Amino acid sequence: MIVFRYFKRMLTAFSSHPFYNKYVKLPSATDPVPPEIRDDYRRYPFFKDAVGAIDGTHINCSPTAQERAASRNRKGLLTQNCLIACSFDFLFTYVLSGWEGSAADAAIYNDA
Repeated sequence: MIVFRYFKRMLTAFSSHPFYNKYVKLPSATDPVPPEIRDDYRRYPFFKDAVGAIDGTHINCSPTAQERAASRNRKGLLTQNCLIACSFDFLFTYVLSGWEGSAADAAIYNDA
């Protein structure tokens, strides 16, 4: 539980003023197409309007006894299910964490 508590504190600190306002820069409609897309003929026609990639991951956690059943994922591990988006230069643009490991990816995507 201590790890979860500190993880939640750090997540709150990183997503709050002044850190968020100073270090997070969201892409705008006027930003140029990233060179990883523009210079690759296999990607450009399909991803020219993409601003990044999105995926889910499970992060190990130590929940309380009451939260253990919900935190157990399909492989039997105690995890948090997180959704993370990043730009093509590998900078995080969005993180949604805190969902229990048993939560379906579609539910987390819908929440985002």
